[in-house]
Amino acid sequence: MELSLFDYHLPDEYIAQTPVEPRDSSRLMALDRRSGAVQHFIFRDIGRLLRPGDVLVLNNTRVIPARLHATKQDSGGKAEILLLRKLSATEWRALVGGRGLVTGKRLTLDTVPVEVEVIAEYEEAERLLRFSQPIDDLLHELGEMPLPPYIHTRLKDAERYQTVYSQREGSAAAPTAGLHFTPDLLISLRDSGVKLAYCTLHIGLDTFQPVKVDDITKHHIHQEWASLDEVNARIINDAKLAGGRIIAVGTTSARTVETAGILSEGGDPAHPKAAPNACPWRPVVAFERETSLYIYPSYRWRVLDGLITNFHLPKSTLLMMISAFAGRENVLNAYEIAKQEGYRFFSFGDAMFII
Repeated sequence: MELSLFDYHLPDEYIAQTPVEPRDSSRLMALDRRSGAVQHFIFRDIGRLLRPGDVLVLNNTRVIPARLHATKQDSGGKAEILLLRKLSATEWRALVGGRGLVTGKRLTLDTVPVEVEVIAEYEEAERLLRFSQPIDDLLHELGEMPLPPYIHTRLKDAERYQTVYSQREGSAAAPTAGLHFTPDLLISLRDSGVKLAYCTLHIGLDTFQPVKVDDITKHHIHQEWASLDEVNARIINDAKLAGGRIIAVGTTSARTVETAGILSEGGDPAHPKAAPNACPWRPVVAFERETSLYIYPSYRWRVLDGLITNFHLPKSTLLMMISAFAGRENVLNAYEIAKQEGYRFFSFGDAMFII
């Protein structure tokens, strides 16, 4: 399957540089994945599209201030570190910015005397770093919020790049579909009979890595740590058995619950079985592990009935995932309508509800 099939033209002026206030005043496009029909709403009206007994699955990861500034010890040159995943008390996988950051290179963090050594090199700018001491307690003093590279406006309030239900620190990026929810909206939905289930997926490298192979089936997706506990797996299973719909808030929640579905079959998320026809639903299982689930058209969905998501970058794995859910032509047509209607794209942009 060719990468060019997932390309579309997006002028820069459509890319949202700042979040709207209040959070739930963003726009919402509803896409019928069977007919391709679209409707337009304000996000706070999403309850009109939900039913009592439906479950919203929310990713409660919390973004860490993962962008650090450092100085090369040998030359005094500047370097930048973007933490991706903690491996031990002092070792992190990270993206690095600066020349000559090869194995053995030593840095010192700016403002505090913490040394950093490059101990392994991976693809492109990814490195394994060892710090001279644990830095977890220092991040909120040293680090900056790692906004995506297409956002050029400084964020005045760092909490606007966190969901209101974020709890578990560890992400290098926000699960942006969840940024539209307010506490009052969640309470209102719950009071109307919509159930809430929580999972965790710490967003890592693939948020920042473009697909570079012409055949998308050859793309290698990196692992991300994810978990679904027994309480929330039971919420999903009980609702499904009672006829409720399982709706992921964001592609990260989708990856998590679909990983749980694959594991319930005894399958491997790294190599999920493809099938043209839906198979009988099986209860999801609780888990805590790395997942490398890569979803693109031909994927067999196990769990999801709906997906709330933002508008994604051209040629991205996220665009491929929603194309697998709603059909590539439906999605690209909806994106063209979104441009015509003045929707805002990407992390701080508007939302889509695919059902």
